[in-house]
Amino acid sequence: MQFLLVAIVAGPLLGAAAALLPAPPGLKGKSPDQAVLRHGVVVTGVILLAAIVLALGFDHDRPSRMQATTDVSWIRALDVRIHLGVDGISLPLLVLTALLSFLCALYSYFKMPAGPSPKAFVALLLVLESGTLATFAVLDLILFFLAFETVLIPMYFLIARWGGEGRQAAAWKFILYTLLGSVVMLLGLLLVGVKAGTFDMVALAADNGRGLTTSVQVIAVLAIGLGLAVKTPMWPLHSWLPDAHTAAPTVGSVLLAGVLLKMGTYGFVRILLPVAPDGMRTFAPYLAAFAVAGIIYGSLACLALVRPGSKGDLKRLIAYSSVGHMGFVLLGIATMTPTGVNGALFANVAHGLVTGLLFFLVGAVKDRYGTADLDTLAGATGAALYGRAPRLGALLAFAAVASLGLPGLAGFWGEMLALFGAFEPAEGLSRPAFLTFMAIGAFGTLLTAAYLLLVVRRVCMGGPRPAGETPIADVQGYEFAAWTPLVALTVLAGLWPAVLLGLTDPAVQKLLAGGTR
Repeated sequence: MQFLLVAIVAGPLLGAAAALLPAPPGLKGKSPDQAVLRHGVVVTGVILLAAIVLALGFDHDRPSRMQATTDVSWIRALDVRIHLGVDGISLPLLVLTALLSFLCALYSYFKMPAGPSPKAFVALLLVLESGTLATFAVLDLILFFLAFETVLIPMYFLIARWGGEGRQAAAWKFILYTLLGSVVMLLGLLLVGVKAGTFDMVALAADNGRGLTTSVQVIAVLAIGLGLAVKTPMWPLHSWLPDAHTAAPTVGSVLLAGVLLKMGTYGFVRILLPVAPDGMRTFAPYLAAFAVAGIIYGSLACLALVRPGSKGDLKRLIAYSSVGHMGFVLLGIATMTPTGVNGALFANVAHGLVTGLLFFLVGAVKDRYGTADLDTLAGATGAALYGRAPRLGALLAFAAVASLGLPGLAGFWGEMLALFGAFEPAEGLSRPAFLTFMAIGAFGTLLTAAYLLLVVRRVCMGGPRPAGETPIADVQGYEFAAWTPLVALTVLAGLWPAVLLGLTDPAVQKLLAGGTR
């Protein structure tokens, strides 16, 4: 199993290098462009298959134990090690990354975004996948930082070269925000490693902050937390996200929302909660306050965009909704309780499935109508997807109600558990303050329902198609193949949450207890 995990992490990098080479004559197909796009599908498909095998071979009776581990010395002078492993916290995110990467490669094979050579596109997509997978698999602070940074350059070029209007400004904003956050985060990681005498995340978690003074923990949480908060993104460090999503190609938005945002919240759970518990306890009320501010801000921004006459962009609206949804993840983490952290991890996966599906659907609507402007889509007769493309309209409505947290779908459990965690926060945290945060977060769920139902009404409903108007295509075969897994998993996670919670809960219990369970 350890070799399988190494192959999962390194495989996409090898695939990226191979994508830049000339295709063998027998594999070119109709054109070299088709060959390299097919190469991307094959590589991401193999990685997904390997991730599924890893999940099936995982010891589900002991999800709190690191499994499939590799631990070899890399830089002896700094005691930096190539240390890999997965537990119940990282395994779902690893599989989610492999799944979304494969679906994006499959979608791109049939609907390649306009831009330069497909070779560069496929290579960047695979480097992005490798960096994200490594982030969830590495167990060394320095390796975590390197993997965390690996994804920045590929995403920058995906936005800048294959994006839409305003792509250059959006790409620069993305890279500047995240790089500045990363510099501060690196200082915090070095502080922890130097003061504790190790960069090993497992050893640091087992020590549970006992080797670090309270002042060191507070500084470390402030520095590392700022870098992670930018990537999450936490209000008010979110302003790069709407521009990046609006300008990015469809698959770029899917990966940005589906997996890249999870890297920030994963860092909070994997590093800050177990390594610096006293520092986290100091900042937890502030983190919760920023989280609920993001929930309300994101919802109000979406309500403003969906209002008739506002010329709101549908992709931008879904981006702002991510700010609100990730607010629930941060609120769950801030409670420092097993209930809240399990809710945060569940909401992470649910957001990846549902928001990934939403961006796929919004991209399809934009391809058909030539715009994502809500006022244009809801013009004289409306986009009227129910009447003109009923399957596409039904899928958009399904994704919307899943995003607003309808019971029985994936979006419900994470947000509910995060609110339950705020009802009874960890010892040492102010319960009245967290009860206030819980009430504000609950109000945010109502605002979320309001703007998403308005989106469904404006985009899916409307008058009949005027005579002589060119009909639009309903869901195509390749779209059905790319979206069906997300729909099925959204339903499965909503109806059977124990599949995911059974993995995360023992690992969370052990992490919060400092490895003593």
